[in-house]
Amino acid sequence: MGAPYDRTPLPAGVIADAFARAIAAAADHAGATSPNPPVGCALLDASGETLAVEAHRKAGDLHAEARAIAACRAAGTVDRIHTVVVTLEPCNHHGRTPPCAEAILSTPAREVWIAETDPNPRVEGGGAARLTAAGLSVRFLAELDHPDAARLAADAERLVAPFVKWVTTGLPFVTIKQALDETGSMIPPAGQRTFTSETSLTLAHRLRRRADAILTGTGTILADNPEFTVRRLPDHPGKSRILAILDREGRVPSDYLTEAARRGLRPMLFVDIGEALARLGEQDVHEVLVEAGPTLAAAILATDLWDEHIVIKKVGDGVADHITISRNHDRKG
Repeated sequence: MGAPYDRTPLPAGVIADAFARAIAAAADHAGATSPNPPVGCALLDASGETLAVEAHRKAGDLHAEARAIAACRAAGTVDRIHTVVVTLEPCNHHGRTPPCAEAILSTPAREVWIAETDPNPRVEGGGAARLTAAGLSVRFLAELDHPDAARLAADAERLVAPFVKWVTTGLPFVTIKQALDETGSMIPPAGQRTFTSETSLTLAHRLRRRADAILTGTGTILADNPEFTVRRLPDHPGKSRILAILDREGRVPSDYLTEAARRGLRPMLFVDIGEALARLGEQDVHEVLVEAGPTLAAAILATDLWDEHIVIKKVGDGVADHITISRNHDRKG
């Protein structure tokens, strides 16, 4: 017989670091997993050593927990699994893949840390209950006594927020991105397409990368002929985003739509923002990034349809911009 299994909980700092790694892994695949949420998982041994960090990469592929366990099996370390740290409650139902709760129970793990509970109202019986019933110690990030716990919880909540809204309302999470100069104008100087820093430009493309759809208006199309592609970092392989255009008067040129399709986008025309969001939700769109002019952006901000507002404001010479992020639920108190 082998040595008795060590049930000693790992230090809070080790768990916090594992959550940070799992969240980062999931964030790398945000925008690639719909209709599933992005999820990350870290597996630790009894000494706190990281055995594997994996993420769910696309729908139909292995979930994060199963991928991490498979990595340990391939490395011959599965018998060392002591603690499972996961950004979202492990599933306990059969979908395209087997339940992750059962995958965890196939290992010697006896402690599981979870950042966010499963929000899916159509799933009966969560993974946490299944693991607890099997005798595992199941704890949540909110219980972690560590200085970074609140920040990690906020990061994990934002990671899954688009999925939460979509699965509970049928509507996508709406992020509005605006770049402003020192005067508050969104219009670049003559002859320039932007006035923000290199870091901010990379952020803008990162936001685009995690979105399932881009929403814009006719004015932006006619004024800028934008590409709406991800260029400053690698895009998700095979990703095809919807380009939702509000075009009440049919002014978008047909050749622009043709060229957008050639760039891998899926153009869709709408006359109303409410109709657009409803249709996008039906297309399994979790997050919409609004990249539009000041009129359309202001019109959406005046409603309760948006969820997050990211403002990139030029400061001084533009080497480092000021970035603010606000959430609609914060505004509503």
